[in-house]
Amino acid sequence: MNDSYSDHNGHITFSDNGAFEDIVSSDFVFKSVPSLELLLELWRQRETDENPHRAALARKINAALKNAPELAEPIGDPGVIARHAQLVEQLMSAVFPSAYADEFLGAATVPFQFQPFFATPGFKSLAPLLRGDIYQGLQTSPEQHRFTLTLNAYAHILKRFYNVDLEFDSPIIFTGPDPQTGLDRHFKISIDLRFVEIKCAGVLPALTPDDIRLLLANPTKLEVWFQLLPPALFEFHGFVVFNALEVTHEHVLSALKNDLLEKDALTSAAKFQGLQNKLRVLLKRPHLMLGLAGIPGAQNLLLAHGQKIGQSFILNETCRHSCANFAGSAYEHAIKHHELVVIDDLARYPAPTPVEQEILKQGIKSIFIAPLYYENRLMGLLELGSPHAGDLNALKAFKLREVLALFSIAVKRSLDELNDRIEAVIKAQCTAIHPAVEWRFRQAALKYLRDHNEGVAAGMEPIVFKEVYPLYGLSDIRGSSTIRNNAIRDDLIDQLQMAREIILLAHGQKPLPYLSQLSHRIGQQLHKIEQGLASGDEVSTLEFLRWEVEPHFGHLQTFGETVAQKIGFYQSELNPLVGLVYRKRKDYEESVAALNEMICHVIDTEQERAQAMFPHYFEKYKSDGVEHGVYIGASLVEDGRFDPLYLKNIRLWQLMLLCGVARQAEKLKPQLKIPLELAHLVLVQNMPLSIRFRYDEKKFDVDGTYNVRYEIMKKRIDKAIVKGTQERLTQPRKISIVYSQAREAAEYREYIDYLQSSGYLQEEVEELELEDLQGVHGLRALRVTVNLHASFIKPPISKMPEATAVKKETAEAVV
Repeated sequence: MNDSYSDHNGHITFSDNGAFEDIVSSDFVFKSVPSLELLLELWRQRETDENPHRAALARKINAALKNAPELAEPIGDPGVIARHAQLVEQLMSAVFPSAYADEFLGAATVPFQFQPFFATPGFKSLAPLLRGDIYQGLQTSPEQHRFTLTLNAYAHILKRFYNVDLEFDSPIIFTGPDPQTGLDRHFKISIDLRFVEIKCAGVLPALTPDDIRLLLANPTKLEVWFQLLPPALFEFHGFVVFNALEVTHEHVLSALKNDLLEKDALTSAAKFQGLQNKLRVLLKRPHLMLGLAGIPGAQNLLLAHGQKIGQSFILNETCRHSCANFAGSAYEHAIKHHELVVIDDLARYPAPTPVEQEILKQGIKSIFIAPLYYENRLMGLLELGSPHAGDLNALKAFKLREVLALFSIAVKRSLDELNDRIEAVIKAQCTAIHPAVEWRFRQAALKYLRDHNEGVAAGMEPIVFKEVYPLYGLSDIRGSSTIRNNAIRDDLIDQLQMAREIILLAHGQKPLPYLSQLSHRIGQQLHKIEQGLASGDEVSTLEFLRWEVEPHFGHLQTFGETVAQKIGFYQSELNPLVGLVYRKRKDYEESVAALNEMICHVIDTEQERAQAMFPHYFEKYKSDGVEHGVYIGASLVEDGRFDPLYLKNIRLWQLMLLCGVARQAEKLKPQLKIPLELAHLVLVQNMPLSIRFRYDEKKFDVDGTYNVRYEIMKKRIDKAIVKGTQERLTQPRKISIVYSQAREAAEYREYIDYLQSSGYLQEEVEELELEDLQGVHGLRALRVTVNLHASFIKPPISKMPEATAVKKETAEAVV
């Protein structure tokens, strides 16, 4: 190696004879002696190998070694390897299979020093990639690299001399730019020490168990290791087998996954660029461009309301202004058919729409479009583009399947963050913190402002209310899903019948066979819908009408005045906002809205009175009915004064409230276009819990693992079944009171007795045991029927339980 050279800035270089040199580990603390001694011993052993060919080769090599005695000695002169290059190559055939030499990335190096004295042709081919800064390629510093090598050496010393396995495993990944594409390539480096012998150059230190424990407890303090095991005592003789395996695909895929899990993966310009660069490496396309479009609403609102994330081709400002919609485009195809779209040459794309033409103007000639779904809901689109035709194809798209799900999650998170910002604006402009707890938020805000003024970088302090008692109530529309589906089915039947009448009338004017076939298909759809509405039937039926029936109406109008009038009537029956028959659904939605509005009005009216009795946190949510939650306790009031009397009072108030809701719902029923029934439920829990304000979600939530059981019950009890039957617990015109402890039932029995004597409830009380729910066991219930028609009876004060005295003054107001 006399004609080799090295760059003294930590760079690896090739010599003319194929050997390497560097100074990466020139100050390695242990003595490293290059030697072929263990390899020569291997060849001597092979002379007696059972394989005659291997034995013959070994005898031939060993005979040749007699003429090269310097190879059996420690190699102090690099020229020794060069003078016996052919023989060394034969020796190394036991280490590096000659049949795979061109593909195998291997080298033999000085122990713990990257000074290769032999390399396979495959490894030599990496020369241009390895010419960079070795430390930058290893993503480490010289100091950290030397530390890793030293600890690795000590791990082998402990294993060899003291039978202590340090289990030191520090995988090495080398990254370097490909000279042709400029894209990074990643290699996993493995080091094999089977041809290294560790020798002790003096008296081996005797380590006690305490010494061993001290070493294992201080892996980063090398001074401890140097003191107990002085480096001068140990020498590494032989050579290290150095293998490099390209892991670019796996490494980049893993890095992409990690990046996409970060909160600002898509909102940070630098991180978005990083994602684009990694995709370029993964697909080996140096000019690849990444685009992302979030779709917060309906897919047909993409151009109007789609959210550009980082950058996007379809949501480019020019494209938005020049393209009225994306009908017929590759984007619509990707969304409509839920599939990836790859166009290798956009210039030759048949029947391009304005969308494809505009994207071509952006310099994109090859494009990949993937719809992103989260829990079967469209979140957005992933776009990849290249200025070179043919850069993207189906095989390239296949590589992305593993990361599409993570892109979906990242886009959802980005849209959620967008929604949070929108909600923050709404919050600032028109929404206030609940008055009962406003005092606590004011305290936290004042502390935040003080910290900020004093230069303390602190966020809002946690807001937690401990030892509060929860109450949960629900007024649920019974059978809402069935009623909704029936409304959808009736509307679809009406629209299909009107469409079929048009086709039959047109066929009568001009008997085209296709019109007869189209009428037959409409009949099939009608029969299918009349049998019952299955999942997906609504969408498939509307798509059938929109894409296969209605497009013919424009021409069918020319078949005569009667056909044109039928078509005009059909179009007049469609809701202009949604483009379909919307009568029954509208009736249902208006009935639900009216019922919810009534429930909310009753609740809001009574809440004002209840807050006047004792402040408490209250929340309600509307869906198919209204659910409400109450938290009451000392920590919720600024002066901290609370008495169990107020807990009993609010529980009785809640039952009276639901009675009032039930009676008002009965009065409202004749006014509803679709009669709806309400079932009511109360969940009882005597054990107090803690609630914490979640700043990210802008709401209160229960705090602590044990308390989560309460939240689980809230979500599941409305589906509870009476044990041993198929009967749902919640029934129309009844209040179901769910509890788990006998003393809870006893307390509510007192309230029921009072409300029965007051005329709120009928006399019958059902005691029920419930089937176990997922994660919830041992629940029971009291079920009572609301007296919907009797006049209010004012009871004598002597019959009222202690807790009811406070509420007596407002008893009539609830009903």
